Amino acid sequence: MQQDTYAKRRFWVLVAIVSISGFSQGMLLPLISVIFERDGVSSSLNGLNATGLYLGTLLISPFIEKPLRKFGYKPVILTGGAIVLISLMLFPLWKSLLFWFILRLFIGVGDNALHFASQTWITSTARPETLGKSIAIYGLSFGVGFAIGPLLVPLVNIAEALPFIVSTVLCLVSWALVFTLKNDKPEPIDVKSANSNVWHRYKKTLSYAWIAFLPPLVYGFLESSLNAIFPVYALRREFDVSVVSLILSAFAIGGIITQVPFGTLGDRIGRYKVITFGLLGGGTMFLIGSFLESYQWFVFVAFLLAGMCCGSMFSLGISFMTDLTPKELLPTGNLLCSIFFSVGSLTGPFLGGAFVEHATMSYLLLVALLLFTVFVIISLGGRKKRINNQKGF
Repeated sequence: MQQDTYAKRRFWVLVAIVSISGFSQGMLLPLISVIFERDGVSSSLNGLNATGLYLGTLLISPFIEKPLRKFGYKPVILTGGAIVLISLMLFPLWKSLLFWFILRLFIGVGDNALHFASQTWITSTARPETLGKSIAIYGLSFGVGFAIGPLLVPLVNIAEALPFIVSTVLCLVSWALVFTLKNDKPEPIDVKSANSNVWHRYKKTLSYAWIAFLPPLVYGFLESSLNAIFPVYALRREFDVSVVSLILSAFAIGGIITQVPFGTLGDRIGRYKVITFGLLGGGTMFLIGSFLESYQWFVFVAFLLAGMCCGSMFSLGISFMTDLTPKELLPTGNLLCSIFFSVGSLTGPFLGGAFVEHATMSYLLLVALLLFTVFVIISLGGRKKRINNQKGF
């Protein structure tokens, strides 16, 4: 009984710290984009600066699995949280493209450590029959934070440092909660087996679950490009700053609405079916939005519906990967989810910024085409690959 109570408390502490991390990211991307746009920074350079967060995530990825297996979940989460805290505190001290790029890079390092350890802890301890629901709640907590984050952007009109200060205080409170948890370690690997080699683990995990890494890739692109580049695109089309904040929050709110229902549905009918439906629906919503972008509130509705379809892609991808991957390879699977998410996040602001700078087509049309492309790849790949662990497919 006490063990069950502690397991629940541990789960909710992890949920809390991830929600504050989502809040910080959700605030940081559009906030810095708006600040730089007001200062006359080009959209390409603005988007390139936003990649710092995801570049940090990608750079630390190859080195994070070994400390997790050696020291356990708690030290990795505390270290990642401390890096994020210190970086947020330093933002108001000096406004510089290079300095803020470096701080975003460190936030990416800290966030990846925090998320990787939390994800692996949850996927390793969740019961199979409620795995989708547990990961969905985890994703929901991040989504709630990410949805609230952009709403703090208008605080920049009061004081440019104020949003950074609020975010720092909230991160400090959630970080302190981790000290109440007992440390634990992932399933050990037999040192005599081939899986003890890191590159073999990557290759083997990819062979099991490559199809499950595409949804995190898509979600990374959507999250970073919509929050870093869409504000620039919208401001150039004379959208009001407060409306842009609401539109960005609408996408995250859509994901919040469907996160747990989609996760539970995935437990029942199979993750593959839910993922393909979400990609097709999200692509359709962005396509419709591209024809109605002259009307700010129609764009708001399109983002809300697209978020309902695509806002669960990251958590569904993690659950899907867990279905397909042996337990001793779960840390590697979670790491690859983070890497694919980072690749999508890195390409989002850079390609989006270049697109806004040079193309005459609607930016939302680019997003729709991406979703349709990944839908086709997963649909064709899913038919060729037998997925024995999935119900209903």
